[in-house]
Amino acid sequence: MNQRYALFSALISVLLFAYRNGRYVSVSAATCHPDDESGLLAFKSGFTEDPSGMLSNWKSGTDCCQWSGINCRENNRVTTVSLTGQPDNPKSYLSGMFSPLLSKVQNLDGIYFQNLRNITGAFPRFVFDLPKLIYVYIEHNKLSGPLPTDIGRLSRFGALSLVGNRFFGPIPSSISQLTQLGQLRLSDNLLSGPIPDGLRQLKELTYLDLSGNRFSGEIPNFFNSLPNLLFLVLSRNKLTGGIPTSIASLAPKLINLELANNQLSGKIPEFISNFKSLDTLDLSSNGFSGVLPKSFKNLTKIFNLNLARNNLVDPFPALAVKGIESLDLSYNKFKLGKIPKWVTSSPIIYSLKLAGCGIKMRLEDWKPSVTNFYDFIDLSDNEISGSAVNLVNSTEYLVGFWGSGNQLKFNLSDIKLPKTLKYLDLSKNQVFGSVPQSVVGLEKLNLSYNRLCGKIPASKFPASAFKGNACLCGSPLPACRRQ
Repeated sequence: MNQRYALFSALISVLLFAYRNGRYVSVSAATCHPDDESGLLAFKSGFTEDPSGMLSNWKSGTDCCQWSGINCRENNRVTTVSLTGQPDNPKSYLSGMFSPLLSKVQNLDGIYFQNLRNITGAFPRFVFDLPKLIYVYIEHNKLSGPLPTDIGRLSRFGALSLVGNRFFGPIPSSISQLTQLGQLRLSDNLLSGPIPDGLRQLKELTYLDLSGNRFSGEIPNFFNSLPNLLFLVLSRNKLTGGIPTSIASLAPKLINLELANNQLSGKIPEFISNFKSLDTLDLSSNGFSGVLPKSFKNLTKIFNLNLARNNLVDPFPALAVKGIESLDLSYNKFKLGKIPKWVTSSPIIYSLKLAGCGIKMRLEDWKPSVTNFYDFIDLSDNEISGSAVNLVNSTEYLVGFWGSGNQLKFNLSDIKLPKTLKYLDLSKNQVFGSVPQSVVGLEKLNLSYNRLCGKIPASKFPASAFKGNACLCGSPLPACRRQ
């Protein structure tokens, strides 16, 4: 037994220890490959600030596969680096630059550097030197400069996201060589020029997001070359012209179509009605005009519809939706008269914005099937009378209520503001009573031009929030007179 035990112990010793770099190390506590360790530590050295300790356990001689944000496969080689700041934590960021020595980590197939906020420098050319790299998400940093003209060399990429940086200039023509891309996301940069025709070569695209840039010219008419596209987001640019006819070819699959905040014009085409899978349609803040096609009612799966701030006219078709989550028809030329029945009956709606829609009704006569789900209600600039008390008091998660420019008449003291409420605008109505103490916790408030009286609770709001009320007093308005 003693001899067997000795042999067993010797075997365990051989299994548990190996000779590496002139010293014995424990196999059970395996450290990562020397190239991975040196590359990652060099990468860490490029950062000058890490107040939240995001990289605090990146230490020499320890197993880098156990470091924060590191994943390994295949013989303990590092395959992904994922560093993500938390937007709601002011200390969760990194300052500095991306070290090119990350290219020593040759087995990387994915890098995810998101919300690090203070990373500066140019496009990280080390990605060209990582032969297995497929997925690149470098989002919400401060990288700047032009995109590399030879970006087409990255033809192996399956996803490229540079959202929320400061890249400028045109998209290089060599982008057409990235034929394996499933996602191209370049939103919220300073990119300009026309949308390149070469994008038609990216036939594997499911997600194209170029929003929040400075692209100009017409939307290219190449979408019949992108048969797999599910998300098309071109909002917040300077695009002109109409909706190209080739977008009709996306009807069987397209889920999101967002073209808001451009300079588009003309009629909304009939073929939009064929998008039976469409979840989100946002054409707001353009110059679209005329009547919506009657066949618009075929959009039975639409959950988020935003047509606000165009020049659309009646009649608005009654939609045959089972439920809508978000609707904004504000500031067109609609004369709806009442809030549509298909809206009132929705069991899941959280945002309703019908400002300036020609609504003439008593607010008490509106009886939505649910009220507790509402986050946002905007009924400004209509001819709505009556009281908002029952509506606001029956909401549980309301964040914003806008009812300015109507004929509302009720005692403001009767409203019980939800704890979630941040924005309240009842200006230019006939609201009376006193200002309740509960408004102090709001972020924005406008009670101007009503019939309120009494002392204003101490708050941060400017005088403009209270002006036009004959007998309100106290800071920020003139002091109350002593009786």
